[in-house]
Order: sequence, then C-alpha cells, then structure tokens
Amino acid sequence: MVNNSESMRLKDILDGLQGRLEGELRGNRAAVVHPGARGEAAEEDWLKVLKAHLPHRYQADKAFVIDSRGACSEQIDVVVYDRQYSPFLYNHSNQRFIPAESVYAVIEVKQDLSREHIKYAGEKAASVQNLYRTSERVTHVEGIAKPRQLPRILAGILTYQSSWTPAFGDPLKDILSELQVNEQIDIGCTLTHGVFEVSYPSEGINLTLAEGPRSVVQFLMRFLKQLQSMGTAPAINYNAYLDCIQNDDQSS
Repeated sequence: MVNNSESMRLKDILDGLQGRLEGELRGNRAAVVHPGARGEAAEEDWLKVLKAHLPHRYQADKAFVIDSRGACSEQIDVVVYDRQYSPFLYNHSNQRFIPAESVYAVIEVKQDLSREHIKYAGEKAASVQNLYRTSERVTHVEGIAKPRQLPRILAGILTYQSSWTPAFGDPLKDILSELQVNEQIDIGCTLTHGVFEVSYPSEGINLTLAEGPRSVVQFLMRFLKQLQSMGTAPAINYNAYLDCIQNDDQSS
C-alpha cells in the first residue's frame, strides 16, 4: 500500500516532468512567429519529448512509410516504429523510409485542435493504414512461431491548444465519428487542455478524457499503455521485398 508521502513524491516527480516538457513545448511557440517555422519547431519539440521518454525498443522520427509492393505513404510528422528487429529502407539527409511492418503509430503535429486538422491527421493516417504489410514466421529457442496477426497501427494528433470551447466537446465527437475506418484517430493531446482517447464500437464512438494540468504526462502514459498492448512488431517477410526488387529489375 502506498502511503501519502510516497504518493505526494510521485506527484511531485510527475509535476516536475510536466513543467519541464511544457516549458520546452511552449518556448519555441513564443519565440517563433512564422507559421511554417513554428510548425516545424513544434514537430521537433514533440519528437524530442518522445525520443527522450519512449523505451529503447521504439524509435520516433519524421518519415515516409513504404511497403513491399512499392507503395508509399505521405510524409508523417511522427512515426513510432521498431528498430530492434526492423531495418531502415533508406536513411539519408533526414529522408527516412520505414517498412510498413515496423510501424507502431503515426502522429500529426498541429498548432490547434480543429475539424480541419483532425480530418487532415486522419487522411495522413490512412496513407499508412492502406499500405500492404507482411507477417513472417519467427524462429525462437522452442521452435518456430506462426506469423502473428497484424495489429492495427495507432493514429494520433498533438497540438498546442484547441480551437473549440469546450476543448473536447461535441465538435470533436462529430468529426471523429465521421472518419473512415482507416482514418480513425486513437489518441490526441493538446498542451493547454489535456488528452483524449477514442475507441470505436460498432456504432458511434467512445471518448475518454483526461483534462487538467498534466497533459504531456497523461499523454505519455496513455500512449505507452496503448503501445504495450500491441506487443512486438510483426516479422518482415523479406522475400516480398526481394520479389519487388527482382520484378523491377526484370521489367527494366
């Protein structure tokens, strides 16, 4: 059983983390005036937060996602992906192409939460969700495991504030309910208001809110919980990528 002093100590630590991260995220917004430059600064700030606090099995970068058939996503602000078992397909001069099988989550970064930006984030997510993914058998100490079922790739949005009052009211629910299956957003955070998580039953949506001052900490904990439930990324069928290369060589 946790006593009050231990509980307060944990709260102090979390409040300190929130204060530091919030200060970093607010800093560039105050200093940078140009909208494009401010957007790029926000992307970098959120990437720094994720890179510093995700377990090492996960990597976070701005990237394109590509599949074994040669289809490619739009460029995604934040791709959370596996680097323990998965390779880069290309990584040079900040141009990263990541195999679809290794992707755990895709996140868009915007200045405010709005209908337009939710729809945009959903369309970006769909450009990844629609890619083809393989799943190969895995050899381990006790034998060979069957190919695992492909998990759904998480989709999210990170913003500084909400354009709505209240921040997570009916307009948010309305646009979330309009998204197609491959556009669905699972989690979002606004620095000044809090975090929302979304589930999609057969009819309507379920929205879970965590409003209040610990927005970044709430987001990190809830996002990590969702990543944890996904397990390990599926093993890549490298023959599928080789087939694409060989077919291209034969046709040229």
